[in-house]
Amino acid sequence: MGGSGGGGDTETTIRYADYIESHHETFLDLVASERAAVINDSPFTGYTDIEVDDAFFGVGYLITSFPALYDMYGKFMAGLDIEVLYEQIFEDTVNAPEINNLISAEAVMMDDDIEINSLPRMQVGLRDINSVMSSSFVVGKSVIEDARVKSLSKFSAGLKYQMIPVASERWKTHLEWNKGVVGVYAELMKLYYSAKTDVDEVNYAMAAKDRLWPFTVLDFERAALGALQGATNTKTDVAGASTVAKALSGALSGAAMGAMVGGYFNTAGTAATATSPAVAASSAGSMYGAGIGAVLGVAAALTY
Repeated sequence: MGGSGGGGDTETTIRYADYIESHHETFLDLVASERAAVINDSPFTGYTDIEVDDAFFGVGYLITSFPALYDMYGKFMAGLDIEVLYEQIFEDTVNAPEINNLISAEAVMMDDDIEINSLPRMQVGLRDINSVMSSSFVVGKSVIEDARVKSLSKFSAGLKYQMIPVASERWKTHLEWNKGVVGVYAELMKLYYSAKTDVDEVNYAMAAKDRLWPFTVLDFERAALGALQGATNTKTDVAGASTVAKALSGALSGAAMGAMVGGYFNTAGTAATATSPAVAASSAGSMYGAGIGAVLGVAAALTY
């Protein structure tokens, strides 16, 4: 358990407390069993790609099945003769069948009024003066007919005159309609390509997640294997520690280093037994080295 690193002919092994290593081993066994259970069971396998063309145009149709944007612009705007359009709308509005029917109905009402009211009154008046068989009767009828024609013409002209502004509004509405059709068509195409880009990104992302699912599972197992790596990188010097704590830490570390150095130089060339003078010299060197190292450690801590 633990990690090891080698450099040249030396090797360092990092060990942890038995209960930590035991718990970590149990944890790794659990992670391995879960990994084996789910590594071949990707939740993205059953994903069905979204077909944006079917949603916009219907099954079996593509955007190429419909007119291009410039074709629509040429049909509704560029190739449109507004003068010819105005003549058509004017004719359809002013001389529409509904207008002619209204004029014909007015003519019938005038004829009925003449037959029921005007002619009988004229005949009664001429009879009272004994002029029924004279030319006065004919002249009277011609006057009534002339009034009828003029009244009907006035009605027809007034009705058609009132329809001219209606024709102009219809012409303007038609032009705005054509412009709106091209604009809406352009927005629809823009919406289609925007939606297609988003949907393709989703489809590709789901396909990538399905392909990378084993690596995703193994990444969690890799993290579990390195769960204890953080313990080897801890610092003993806590930010904000007091000067006394730093000095004490520096003195201890310096004393240890001094003892090692002093012992090294005083044991050089000694191959005697444990009771030889060389051992006593080694102990004295270690003590002096420890004292010097402690002083240097305190100085370094105070000047940090």
